[in-house]
Amino acid sequence: MARGEKWEAPAIDVHTPSVARMYDWLLGGVENYLSDRAACAKLLEIVPSSPTLARNNRAFLRRVVKTLVRDYGVEQFIDHGSGLPTQENVHQVAQRLNPACRVVYVDRDPIVLAHGRTTLDENANTAVIEADMRDTEEIFGHPDTERLIKRGRRTAALFVSVLHCLPDSGDDRDPAVVVRRTAARLRELGPGNLMVICQLVSDDPEVRRKVTELMVGSTHGNWGRVRRRDEVRAYFAGFTVLDPGLVDVVDWRPETAPPPVDRRPPEWVEWGGVARL
Repeated sequence: MARGEKWEAPAIDVHTPSVARMYDWLLGGVENYLSDRAACAKLLEIVPSSPTLARNNRAFLRRVVKTLVRDYGVEQFIDHGSGLPTQENVHQVAQRLNPACRVVYVDRDPIVLAHGRTTLDENANTAVIEADMRDTEEIFGHPDTERLIKRGRRTAALFVSVLHCLPDSGDDRDPAVVVRRTAARLRELGPGNLMVICQLVSDDPEVRRKVTELMVGSTHGNWGRVRRRDEVRAYFAGFTVLDPGLVDVVDWRPETAPPPVDRRPPEWVEWGGVARL
């Protein structure tokens, strides 16, 4: 949608839980419905640490954006599956350090789009586009992306806590293929661009099974699965992973001492890192 064009919000299904609204509730937000809260209650029975992981993930997003702008000269971000706006969104963190930073938020959830149009798309250097994060060509070919994301400027693609929402399909919509296709488009923009990837992983097969079954059933199939570390590591094949490597996100360049291992959530973890292409 071109900037300034009138946009009409699609109908919002309040009866089917939304991953974005569940995440909002876990962060203490209010943009959620009874169905989302009920699904979260069931999730907490399996993984009581879910609110902690949500907060850890949001703090990681803030740190990684700040680091990429300050230390790696990133001027452009494409945030796949951006979710509901909250405090310290990508463009706010980035533009505080460099007002010229440009951000394209990508989502297809109706409530995310409705709130994003009024909260995230607040200056000429930000845009919210409606697209499935798997539709790489649609995203990069969107008028707002072409307006904001320019060749020759350091760019980062963000897949922060979203790839577990995508099922393994074995075709061009498989999450691993989406990552590779996005990397190819970033390379076309110039050398040295970056990719940020993290997702929910667990060493416990029962946690992986129970969470995946709950989320697939609750969201009517709008979910992928909790994966293993080695599966996420495979997403980074061919990339140069930046220090400190692939880690629990609380250990990625922390600004304060991270919690000791014995005080961390035992069931699962948000795991990944940052790579240069």
